[in-house]
Amino acid sequence: MNLDESGRKLRPFDAARYLDTREAQAEYLTAALETGDPAFVGTALATLARARGMHATTKGANVTTQALHENLSGSDESRLSMLLEIVTALDLRLKAEPKA
Repeated sequence: MNLDESGRKLRPFDAARYLDTREAQAEYLTAALETGDPAFVGTALATLARARGMHATTKGANVTTQALHENLSGSDESRLSMLLEIVTALDLRLKAEPKA
């Protein structure tokens, strides 16, 4: 249990609680993409899935909850890593925008 100096219980910070607009979510993902770190991008996508709701995300992606967790766990970043390296080699950057 995490406590502050006065003994009050602290809740862990979760960015998903504050990503409540499509614009904020797009900015968050763009910032993650700009790091070029596949593990961080995976973590950001997992945070966005929580912000939108896991059920809605699995339904929209047409995958099971287990498949979504496995793909966002960061255990296999090789494809994302390669994609980010190619984008860098092309002197480009990826950017997320809300769909119209």
